[in-house]
Amino acid sequence: MSHDAVVLHGLHVRSARSVTELAFVVGHGFTNHVRKPFVSRVLHRFARHGGVVALDFRGHGRSGGTSTVGLDEVHDLAAGVSLARDLGYRRVVTVGFSMGASVALRHAALHEDRPDAVAAVSAPSRWWVRDTPAMRRVHWLLEQPHGRLAARALGVRLGPPWTAPPESPLEVAHRIAPTPLLIVHGERDHYFGPAHAVALHRAAGGDAELWLEPGVRHAESAMTPALVDRIATWLDHHSQGSTDRP
Repeated sequence: MSHDAVVLHGLHVRSARSVTELAFVVGHGFTNHVRKPFVSRVLHRFARHGGVVALDFRGHGRSGGTSTVGLDEVHDLAAGVSLARDLGYRRVVTVGFSMGASVALRHAALHEDRPDAVAAVSAPSRWWVRDTPAMRRVHWLLEQPHGRLAARALGVRLGPPWTAPPESPLEVAHRIAPTPLLIVHGERDHYFGPAHAVALHRAAGGDAELWLEPGVRHAESAMTPALVDRIATWLDHHSQGSTDRP
């Protein structure tokens, strides 16, 4: 359950590794949920490296409430982090995809209970991106009456539009340090071009790491097992020094 009494549903996958060593708390993209086949494949690949806690964001899948497209979803990711800690995991890392990546970035920058490391995959750097056909379709879903009905048909229950925009990932990225940050972006991303990742990396400063992946498109559906393994290995390695950081 989120802090504002929204009931969240998802899954917890135990790893074959040490039972409480490392947990990946995963935030999915807009219109996705943990039971979608390509999302499930990513989650179970992460489970080769540690436990996995993945909750459907509000307004998605089996969770209650309505989607705020990244605003209040920060509390949903925080609920996942809290659950992982309650389950006894010693290290908890977050990884988000697309909308979930913006949530992971904002959570790591703004929330008191920070993860031990964070990865943002296919993240937008700013709001109201309309410079790709894919994002123009997303904004039709969000802004037009027929679009909002279509969103419901896709399994997303949309809340009211923002009365004021939250701080964008670009505006808060500098607050994430010293938490280790990995930014992963496909060079063929058809929602948010690679310039978003470059801008986030520059804004984050510190020791943030940037991977621009040739031939890779957008978010969970573009993930290969090898790329998930690389992300998991990076998060595992960089979270091991978390207890030494202030």
